[in-house]
Amino acid sequence: MRVAILTVSTSRAASGEDDASGDRLEQFAREIGGEIAAREIVADDRPLIEQRLRHFSDVDGCALVLTTGGTGVAVRDETPEATRAVIEREVPGIAEAMREASRPHTKHWMLSRGLAGIRGATLIVNFPGNPRSIAETAAAIADALPHALALIAGQPTEH
Repeated sequence: MRVAILTVSTSRAASGEDDASGDRLEQFAREIGGEIAAREIVADDRPLIEQRLRHFSDVDGCALVLTTGGTGVAVRDETPEATRAVIEREVPGIAEAMREASRPHTKHWMLSRGLAGIRGATLIVNFPGNPRSIAETAAAIADALPHALALIAGQPTEH
């Protein structure tokens, strides 16, 4: 399964700093059997985020696109809006499970606006920007993702 990782961070895009969140998503992708097809860092810029999501889905043919960052309530946080603009169908249970997994770890869990949805044959999932939060939320959805990806790809599955 081809996976793209998109880190949304204006400061990291400008500075070239280490991308611990992208590293954590890459680790997660490999744990669920993913092959990293692309990994990029972009600024908090809605048109650019939309363009990269479309590219990973439509051109690179990735089955899964994982984003990190830009899911909060700050003015610059536009990852959910960019994702909503490119998906065809939302998968709200994934985002709900991720927020619920954050609840025991932070009193601000309800401020996450990340979402998940399908574009063509690609599942796009917004993760928080904190590497620790990524680990917590990834664990909550890890078992469901392979099944979801098989269904999206039209493969036979056990129900």
